[in-house]
Amino acid sequence: MSTKQVGDTVPLLLRRSCLSSLEFRPKHFLLQKSHPDSVILLLYTNRPCIVIGRNQNPWVEVNLGLVNQRGILKRLRAGSTSVAAGERTSSVGEDNDVDDVLLVRRRSGGGTVFHDAGNVNYSVICPPASFDRNKHAEMVVRALRGLRKTPHGVRVNERHDIVLDVSPHSEAIKSHERDTGMNSGDVRTFKISGSAYKLTRTRSLHHGTCLLSSPHLPFLSQLLRSPAAPYIKARGVESVRSPVRNVGISNADFEDAVVAEFVTMYDGSRAEYKGNEKMKVDIEIIDAGKVEHIPEIQAGVAELRSRDWIYAQTPQFTFSSHPTADDPRPRPDLPADLPSSFFPTDPELSSADLADANAPGLQMTVRHAEITDLSIPSTESGNSDSIITGAVGDKSLVRSLKGLHLHHIDDWRTHLGSENESVGRWLNRLFGVKS
Repeated sequence: MSTKQVGDTVPLLLRRSCLSSLEFRPKHFLLQKSHPDSVILLLYTNRPCIVIGRNQNPWVEVNLGLVNQRGILKRLRAGSTSVAAGERTSSVGEDNDVDDVLLVRRRSGGGTVFHDAGNVNYSVICPPASFDRNKHAEMVVRALRGLRKTPHGVRVNERHDIVLDVSPHSEAIKSHERDTGMNSGDVRTFKISGSAYKLTRTRSLHHGTCLLSSPHLPFLSQLLRSPAAPYIKARGVESVRSPVRNVGISNADFEDAVVAEFVTMYDGSRAEYKGNEKMKVDIEIIDAGKVEHIPEIQAGVAELRSRDWIYAQTPQFTFSSHPTADDPRPRPDLPADLPSSFFPTDPELSSADLADANAPGLQMTVRHAEITDLSIPSTESGNSDSIITGAVGDKSLVRSLKGLHLHHIDDWRTHLGSENESVGRWLNRLFGVKS
């Protein structure tokens, strides 16, 4: 496949099934290189990975302590998340196996999703004039309705997601999906497909996923719930959590049905582009090896694998161990072994009182993953109520932390010193680095 082969003035369909985390680069390549009048459908599957949106915060969206464990999916299936002695953690860029979960930041917006071989991805690239957030989601809905016995159970909701409405008495609903508070006439709604979009001057992209037969759904809440989230106020986009489930059909059946709907939409409907000329749909099947050897695609692989792309693209956020005026949310109970300076002198103070009193506590401002400002309670003897801040002289602790990038910290204890051992262990757990 070369740039000349990417859709001249007719729609081009690319069907790609592979085990790769780098579907994003071929998609970006097609968005940039395809003919401005062409319509492209791309179907593919990925090896297990968590994909965050362009403007999202990985420390809010993902339990990095689990995701960074080698073989975490195998461990979750066995009912354990502990790391064996001497076992190293994985990171993007290493030679991971199918039981590892990669973390990837895509180029388009939207929320966080989990990919595996039971989750088929679809992307439609078309001229901006014909772009509509629901248009190709409705195409997928029609494909699903043609495959299901209850065709009206699948629809596009107000958030442009594809959802499945299931009666509580339906044989299709699993026991763990039932709500004991549901009435006999209630219907449960499950998200089966989310969407993300990217618009340029000459092209538009609609990307979606469809959960078909993923064996990992029971573990998503563990993988996608960050222990650091209650302490972080982020400027980026946070995911909207929804109940999810598998549709229960094969990848091949889904792909064939979507292809058929795509052909029906565009074959013979050339009026949308140029008069009433009959339209020809070309189908090309491309494997991973062929795609990833395109020079333009290879050029972007290193960037998408880099930790700087994944973490340093994070919008500014603040971390506060206690409620503040800007972030008065209640915080989880702090570990009892933290220094006394982390705890208010009056334990009966409410979250609002703590925020009003600007209670001592660890606070950090982080921009593009770099610590730009911080204050931390002093643990020096006789100074339990004092705070070391970035504005107070040359305090060695502040000086050692400011300017560090969170994703470059392998062990907080190394930077905090032995007198702050418990603080280091706590931050290691929250930010997903070694215990």
